[in-house]
Amino acid sequence: MSSHVPPGAVPARGARDLADIRDAVLSGDEAARAPRDLVSDSWRRSLAASVDPDHGLPVHVYDRGEIDDVRESHPLAPVLPMLRDTLLHIADEATHMMIVTDAQGHILWREGHDDVLRRADAVGLTEGTRWSEDSVGTNAMGTALVEDRAVRIHSAEHLVRTYHSWTCAASPIHDPDSGDLVGVVDITGPLRTFHPTTLALVVAAARLAENHLATRLAIRDERLRTRNLPHLLGLRNEPGALLSPRGRVLAAQPLGWLSDRVDVGGGARVPLGDGREGLLEALAEGYLLRLDEPGARPAPSLALPFLGTERPEARLDGRAVRLSLRHAELLTLMALHPEGMTADRLALALYGDSGNPVTVRSEMHRLRVHVDAGVVRTQPYRLQAVVDADFLALGDALREGRVRDAIALYRGELLPTSDAPGIRDERHHLSAAMRTMVLQKGDVEALWTYAGTAEGRVDEAVRERLLHLLPVTDPRRGRVIRIE
Repeated sequence: MSSHVPPGAVPARGARDLADIRDAVLSGDEAARAPRDLVSDSWRRSLAASVDPDHGLPVHVYDRGEIDDVRESHPLAPVLPMLRDTLLHIADEATHMMIVTDAQGHILWREGHDDVLRRADAVGLTEGTRWSEDSVGTNAMGTALVEDRAVRIHSAEHLVRTYHSWTCAASPIHDPDSGDLVGVVDITGPLRTFHPTTLALVVAAARLAENHLATRLAIRDERLRTRNLPHLLGLRNEPGALLSPRGRVLAAQPLGWLSDRVDVGGGARVPLGDGREGLLEALAEGYLLRLDEPGARPAPSLALPFLGTERPEARLDGRAVRLSLRHAELLTLMALHPEGMTADRLALALYGDSGNPVTVRSEMHRLRVHVDAGVVRTQPYRLQAVVDADFLALGDALREGRVRDAIALYRGELLPTSDAPGIRDERHHLSAAMRTMVLQKGDVEALWTYAGTAEGRVDEAVRERLLHLLPVTDPRRGRVIRIE
């Protein structure tokens, strides 16, 4: 069918005309006018998926408890405050609601005017339902996902008759790292109050969200580049690169010897496109890439991801090394004291006043055999490696007041099962500094994330601070109030 409406234009047809066109098309009769190409194509896909045009309802996928977990891990969670600031006030005044879905069309967030939310409940426009075209037919969210562009669906352009009293406008949001579509933002409401500029507003909000994600990505890249540059320098002028977790090249030596992205999903050896192969070494975040050439001897890299772990494991040049708790404690203490520690100091930090340096020397011998004798040096005991420790990075973020970085790093307490005095002191220091900063900074998103940790869930001061900072329209208030 040919369209009489230019792409992206708002259809200048009344709801009655659109209903007549829909009924004629579905019955096989000749319509007075053709629907838009976008709508016609969507109807065809929806009918092929066996959507019932008269009684279709969306599939309900997630219950209330599940949706909370999906939200917290979704890449659009960080942009919700910005979307609320941009759209929610307008949506509330215009008797509409804002909806954000994932890439499969599942409604993850839904906020707006109370009357509209109640009406939406009656027709399945609720969190946890899937609004892809194959679930509920033509609608702005599902069609925007298929078309990967901004879409407005008006009245009887919805395939399912239930939604003819609604109009919606949606725009996709893309991941700036991969370019993948990660969800859509949508404004939905009754026909009589919908404004012609709403689609443009939704598009602007989606672009703002993408810019916000791109800014966060740039900050993450710079942090990763700064933390891991010693690994690259450790190659001693051999060709190499630092890669993001998805394989983007963040730094390379020499400049320009590598393309912008490397496929990191195929194992430790990766083709470089010019007949050569590279070797990947996993870092705490991202990768070190070096050429697989005879004679290349990079400085050893030692990753110590010890926050929140009860079964410590190090990574030596990307190779996993399972550790006993005592060996993890020794590595932690040496990482905290790069200048080195004597056996007497280590004995005090591990066992307190009853510590025996002879015991420490025995444990250190076993550690050097287990890890690599060249990594742990003696007189004094110290690490001869490029160390990438999450607890050190957390300490840096706390000292510099970078609350978002700190909360992203904080996966729990440092070696939580350790009772060594030196570890216990550092653990208490990090935990106290973390709590103090999130309470004082007033960053709602950081505070909300901290409230989900083991310590935050039982902290009454955190609960009270959240209730003070969260807007009354924020649905997370209900979850805070239910905390006992």
